[in-house]
Amino acid sequence: MALMPKRVKYRKSQKGRVKGNATRGNYVSFGDYGLQTLESGKISAQTIEAGRVVASQAVKGGGKIYIRIFPHKSVTAIPAETRMGKGKGEVEYWAAVVRPGTILYEVSGLSEEAAREMFARVAHKMPVTCRFVTRRPTI
Repeated sequence: MALMPKRVKYRKSQKGRVKGNATRGNYVSFGDYGLQTLESGKISAQTIEAGRVVASQAVKGGGKIYIRIFPHKSVTAIPAETRMGKGKGEVEYWAAVVRPGTILYEVSGLSEEAAREMFARVAHKMPVTCRFVTRRPTI
């Protein structure tokens, strides 16, 4: 089952632009290792779920996976070969808008090499380039 909001104020949202780097959600806070985006883009709910499935298969109950993004934005589309006009299309899918530096997934309870291998598989599913990051030491 793909992620989507329980309720929204407006069903159809405007496209918007993604400028700048992530200022929130840009460091590993729950787990030991994370997957960080290097470019901006939209990640659909189906893609987030595909990454979760791959990650849970790699972990096999040995650790805990944290998903740090949620698809809040509705993306609309008009059917193919439709004439101009007649308003905005229906909601096609829900997407999470990410900026460079956003942490997508985190994992705890795994060794570093196992986490690297798992995040390499997850990154292969993502439409944006990602990198492996570790937790910063806290003072």
